[in-house]
Amino acid sequence: MTQGIARRSLVLGGALAPAAWLALPGVAHAGGQIEEPLMDSVRTALSSAIANSAPPEPQFPTTETRMHYLRWMGAMSNRLRRRKPDLEVRREFLQTVWYESKRAGLDVSLVLGLVQVESAFRKFAVSSVGARGYMQVMPFWTRLIGDGDPGKLFHMQTNLRFGCVILRHYLDRERGDLYMALGRYNGSRGKPAYPNAVFAAQRHWIFDDRAG
Repeated sequence: MTQGIARRSLVLGGALAPAAWLALPGVAHAGGQIEEPLMDSVRTALSSAIANSAPPEPQFPTTETRMHYLRWMGAMSNRLRRRKPDLEVRREFLQTVWYESKRAGLDVSLVLGLVQVESAFRKFAVSSVGARGYMQVMPFWTRLIGDGDPGKLFHMQTNLRFGCVILRHYLDRERGDLYMALGRYNGSRGKPAYPNAVFAAQRHWIFDDRAG
């Protein structure tokens, strides 16, 4: 299970408890990442991570790892059917989430939980502070580490790549503390409501291969 998930037990504070966040599926909940100065080395590394345009085609070293992926895909497709009824759209989305999560060294269930809380799986979601797309990425990131075109944040793979790379960056900055990294992602660092909402949503997307 993802490191830091035990912090679900923290006493909730802030305006919304996890249940309240998850009960508002039509709302984009992004608080907005805060623009902070980046060292040149960090900017270069993040830009490089974004620029690598490898297609989202998972590679599997063994037949068993491929079979695990296919079982995961089947289980997640069933869980996502109500939100994305079209099978091909669902498959492409899940394949891209898997690819970008693994590429950034993130737990796939965590990223799916974050997408659920941030945008309710809506590709064109826009928050009150201007965050965009599935992972509610703030437009300033395209200026800092992209090509400056915020419209591309509505492209599925671009949005998921930015979101995963940014969350990885925050996790590294917080020395592996997922609770604090999630707060930083949402612009509410140190407050428990948002991280706990993501952890609560994550539970729905955890895959136990033994149970299928």
